[in-house]
Amino acid sequence: MPSGTKFTITVNPKLPPRLERLEELANNLLYSWDRATRTLFSRLDPKLWQAVEHNPKAFLNRVDESILLKASEDQSFLANYNSILSAYDSYHYELSRREDSYDLQSRDQIAYFCFEFGFHESLPIYSGGLGILAGDHCKAASDLKLPFVGVGLLYRQGYFFQTIDNQGNQQVTYTDSDFEDLPVTPVLRDDGSEVRIDVTLTHRKIVMKVWQVIIGHVKLYLLDTDLPENSQQDRQIAHQLYGGDKTMRIEQEIILGIGGVRALHAIGVKPTVWHINEGHAAFMILERIRNLVQQGQHFASALEAVAVNTVFTTHTAVPAGHDQFNETMMKTYFEPFIHDLKITHEEFLALGESPGNPDFNMTALAIHGSRLHNGVSKIHGDVSASICQGLWPQIEAEENPITYITNGVHVPSFLAQEWSHLFDRYLGHEWRDKFCDIEYWSRIHEIPDHLFWSVRQTLKSHMLYGIRERLTEQNFRNHGSGAHLDRLLKFTDPINPNILVLGFARRFATYKRAALLFENLDWLREIILDQEHPVLLIFAGKAHPADIPGQDLIRRISEISHLPEFVGRLLLVEGYDLRLARRLVAGVDVWLNSPVFPLEASGTSGMKAGINGALNLSILDGWWGEGYDGKNGWAIKSGLANMDAERRDKEESQAFYEILQDQVVPLYFNRSNLGFSPEWVKMAKHSMASLLPRYSASRMVHEYVKKFYQPASKNHVIYTKNNFENANKISDWKARVRKVWHGVTLRRLDTPGKNAAFGDMLHFKVAAQLNGLKPDDVIVELMLCRQYKRVKLDKFNHFKFNNTGIEESGEYQFELKLTPELCGRQIYYVRVYPHHQLLTHPLEMGMMVRL
Repeated sequence: MPSGTKFTITVNPKLPPRLERLEELANNLLYSWDRATRTLFSRLDPKLWQAVEHNPKAFLNRVDESILLKASEDQSFLANYNSILSAYDSYHYELSRREDSYDLQSRDQIAYFCFEFGFHESLPIYSGGLGILAGDHCKAASDLKLPFVGVGLLYRQGYFFQTIDNQGNQQVTYTDSDFEDLPVTPVLRDDGSEVRIDVTLTHRKIVMKVWQVIIGHVKLYLLDTDLPENSQQDRQIAHQLYGGDKTMRIEQEIILGIGGVRALHAIGVKPTVWHINEGHAAFMILERIRNLVQQGQHFASALEAVAVNTVFTTHTAVPAGHDQFNETMMKTYFEPFIHDLKITHEEFLALGESPGNPDFNMTALAIHGSRLHNGVSKIHGDVSASICQGLWPQIEAEENPITYITNGVHVPSFLAQEWSHLFDRYLGHEWRDKFCDIEYWSRIHEIPDHLFWSVRQTLKSHMLYGIRERLTEQNFRNHGSGAHLDRLLKFTDPINPNILVLGFARRFATYKRAALLFENLDWLREIILDQEHPVLLIFAGKAHPADIPGQDLIRRISEISHLPEFVGRLLLVEGYDLRLARRLVAGVDVWLNSPVFPLEASGTSGMKAGINGALNLSILDGWWGEGYDGKNGWAIKSGLANMDAERRDKEESQAFYEILQDQVVPLYFNRSNLGFSPEWVKMAKHSMASLLPRYSASRMVHEYVKKFYQPASKNHVIYTKNNFENANKISDWKARVRKVWHGVTLRRLDTPGKNAAFGDMLHFKVAAQLNGLKPDDVIVELMLCRQYKRVKLDKFNHFKFNNTGIEESGEYQFELKLTPELCGRQIYYVRVYPHHQLLTHPLEMGMMVRL
C-alpha cells in the first residue's frame, strides 16, 4: 500500500439512453424476487457482479462505460432488457387495475412499522427471522396490490459479518454501508428539498432524514440520524442494528415509533390502519394520541380512537423477551409527553403496566394501544395469550383477545428458479397466481418422478458448490492445510450428490438446541458414518455478540466437527446470510429443527425448505405444530412441560436418532433401478403440495387483511365520525364500568338440577347486582359442553340470558330457557361481563364475574 495521504474520487458511468431504465430496475427491490432482472445485471459483467455481492446499485456505480455502450448496441442484450422491462411494467400496471381490493376503500392506507426489514443482501438492515418476515410481508403486500407502506430505521451497520476460527470462536465484523450503493433515495418535498423531521430526547432535538425504498408497489420509509445537525452521540442512534445499551434501545424505539409517525405526516401519508410488528415500535401509539389531544380530544377518547385501528403482532414466546424500561428512564424521556397528553405520571405508566412487573413493558403498551393482537402460529397464539393473561385479569387465557396468524414465506423469493421452469412445463404459467390454492398444488404429483428428483439433485449440487467455496475460504483464512481441505470436502461432491444431507441453519440461541444431536455421540456415529448410506450434516448460523451461551454452542459444534471421524461428515459453515440460507433451504434433503417447546414462536426456515421439496424433521412447535400432517415429514412430540431439561433433552434426542436411523436413512436409500427412492420422492412431493399453499406470505397477508386490516379500517370510520363521537362514547362508558365493576355480583335464583331427559326444557334464573349499570351494559350467559371424565368432548356453546325484571333487592333478574341438543354428562358455567356494541372484542374489558 503506497504511503502518504489517500484521496478518493468517484467516477460515475453514464447510462446510454437505451439503457437508462437500468437505474430504475436497480432502485426497485422487485429484483430481489425477480431472477431475470438480477441475471440481466450479471450478464453485463459477471466478475463485477460477484464482487459487489449481487447489488445492482453498487454494480451500476462501478461498471465500465465501455461495457454499457457495447450492451446498448447488442441486439440480444436489448431484447432481454426490453423483455424484462415489459414484465416490470406489467407488474406495476396491475396496481392501477386493482381488481381485488379485499374490501379496502380507496382512502385506505396501511402503515407497517418494524425494527428491521430483510429483502435482499444488497440492503443489510436486518438480522434474522423478524426482518425476513417483515420483508416478506411487504413483498406479498406488493403482489396483492395493497395500499401499504413500511416504516423502519436506516442503519449504517446492519447485522455483523461472521467468521469462525479454528477453535470455533465467532469473530464479528461490522461494516458501514455506503448509502450511495444502497437501493435508497431521499424523500423530497414538492420544492425539491429533503424531508427532515425532528424528535426531542431529554431536551436534545434529534433531526432525522427520511429515505425511501421501493419494493414493487410498496414504499418503505427509513429514518436516518447520521446527520451533521446532530451531535456525534446522536448520530449514532440509528447507526447499528441491535447495538448499544438500554439507553440506545429506548432512543432507537422512540425514533422509530414517534419519528415514524411524524415522517408519514411530513410526507403526506395518512394511514387508516397501523400495524406494529413486535413491540419495538409501540411508542407510535403515544405520538398518535398526542396528536389527537392537541386537536382537542380527551386522552381517554384519543386512546380509543388510536387503538381501534391498530394491529399488534408479537413474535416473542417468553416474558423476558419483551422490551422493558424502568420508571426513571420513562420519566426522563417522556416528561414533556406526559404534559402534552394531559395525564398524570401514574396514568402514563399504566399504559406499560404488566402484573408483577414494575417496569414499563412495550408489549403491554402495544396491547393497551391496539384492539387487534396476534401471535405468529397457533401454538404461539396460545402461549402469547397465556403470557399476557394479566392484561385481561378476569378472563381465561384461551378466551382473551389474542389470536394468531401463522407466518408465511414469500414464495417467489425463496422458491428455487429450477422449480419455476418445471412448474411452467407441468402446471402452466398460472401457478404464480395460485399460491393460496390448495387443490391446484396437488398437481405437483403429476410431475414425473425422475424430473422432480433431477431438480432436487441439481439444487443439492448448487448448494454443495457454494459450501465448498465457503469452506475453502474458511480453511485458507484459518491457515488450514490442503490435505485438511481435501478431508473437509470429501463428501461435498456436487458432481455426484448422492449423499443424504441434513441441514440445521438458524440463529444460535440456546432454546433452539443446535447441539441436541450430540447428546449421544456413539449413536450419532452409527447414523452418519455408515459407508453404504453416507450422511452429511451441515450447520450454519450466528449468535448475537452478547449471547455467550449461543457462542458456546458454535464452539461445541466446531469441537465435534474437528473429531477425526466427523471431519467432512459434519460441517460448520461460517458467514450465514440470506444467500447461504437460500442455497441451504433449497439444497438439503432434510431440514432439522429442535427448539425447546413452546419457545419457537413460528419459524419460517422449515417452510422455505418444504416449498423446495426438502423434508422437515422437527419438534412439534411453532408452525410445524400445524403444518405436519403425518405424511409430509417427521415430527417429535415434546415432553411434558414440567419435565426437567436433562431428561427432556435425552428423550427428544433419542427420538431424533430413532427417526433418522429407522425411517429417514432407510427411506432415502431405498432406491429403485432409476437411482432414487420413489417413496422419498412421493413424500417430498406431498411436502411441497401440502406446505406451499398453506405457508405462503400471500396467504398470511390475505389473512391479515380479512381478520385485521378490514375491521380496523371500518372501526376507524365508526370511531372518528362526527368529531370522534363514538370514541368519546366508548371511553365514557368504559370509565363508568371500571368505576363500579367491583360491586357487580351474580347469584342463582333457581335450584340446579342433576338430570334431565332428552327433549326436556331447562329453565335457568339468576339475579345480578349491577351496581348502577343497566342490563344493556352486560351480557349474562351460560356456557355448555359435554365432558367425559376430565376431557371436553366438544367446544363450549354460548347461550345468552334475557333480562326479565328487577328483584325487590334491586338486582336484575335474567332467565334462560334451554333444550340441550346432545346427550351425556354436560358441564356448564354462568357468568356476566360488560357489553357494548362498540367493543371490538366481546371480552375486551377483561372483566367478568362467575357463579
